Amino acid sequence: MAQGTLEVVLINAKGLENTDFLNNMDPYVIVCYGSQKRKSSIASGQGSEPEWNETFTFDVNLGDLVSPLRFWTAIVVQRMTVLEKLCNIPLESVMEEGKVPAAPYNVVKDQEFRGQIKVSLSFTHKTHRHGHGMAVQEESYGGWKQSSTY
Repeated sequence: MAQGTLEVVLINAKGLENTDFLNNMDPYVIVCYGSQKRKSSIASGQGSEPEWNETFTFDVNLGDLVSPLRFWTAIVVQRMTVLEKLCNIPLESVMEEGKVPAAPYNVVKDQEFRGQIKVSLSFTHKTHRHGHGMAVQEESYGGWKQSSTY
């Protein structure tokens, strides 16, 4: 089973639906991987075009299935928090490539475009210690692992 660290850089969002008509909304984002959750800072007064430039890390234990990365927007309106599912990002490419450059992902609700969120992703395989005190970086090659002898 491969293990490692997933790093998510939440850069910004564009064109989010403004749900607070009287003021600029104060959005934040909840990023989820499996049961792990991270919360961004509140982008006070930034409305539908917030910028965060925040980094979140998640511990990953890869089995047969890779969970998608899930994003939720949260907006504080008159002391109430309104949550809305933003998007799911599949992680297979970042697990294989190790890094996915910053890219916008479409926000769709009820089959309607609701803006974009821009993130970059990277995955680092965890180094395992094998006998003789040697650290070996685990690598994956097309579904099988290269073995080594000492």
